[in-house]
Amino acid sequence: MRFVFIRKKWLFFICAAILMGSLYFFTKESVPTFQSSQNLDKDITIDMVTGEFSTTTADGKKIEAYRWDPGTIIIPQDEDVTLNIFGVNGDEHPFYIEGTDIKGTVKKGEKTAISLHFKEEGSYRLICDTHSHKGQHIPMIAYIIVE
Repeated sequence: MRFVFIRKKWLFFICAAILMGSLYFFTKESVPTFQSSQNLDKDITIDMVTGEFSTTTADGKKIEAYRWDPGTIIIPQDEDVTLNIFGVNGDEHPFYIEGTDIKGTVKKGEKTAISLHFKEEGSYRLICDTHSHKGQHIPMIAYIIVE
């Protein structure tokens, strides 16, 4: 049987190295991400879809609501962002982004790519013209938060 003897000064260095490694591992900051497709060397890409909730009430009335999913996205100020919207439900959704001149139409089965670059912080609404207010059931609105 063989024993290994560690001198006190070496024990100090070993403990210090373990402590420093533990501090690094448990306190390192993570890099914030906006989407799994984001790469720090490239533009930010965010994916969104059109969705529908539909049901029939007990008296046989069909009710439905359309939505953008996710309903809120957060993007950095003064950065290039590509918003890809995939049409899943509804034949088409003509839209505009309030406070901008951005307009377009999302069609079922297609991807609509929108280039965004906001100079000002704030909240901008992505509004579907087909489902834009309570008179047409629940409005189809998403929120773009620029920080």
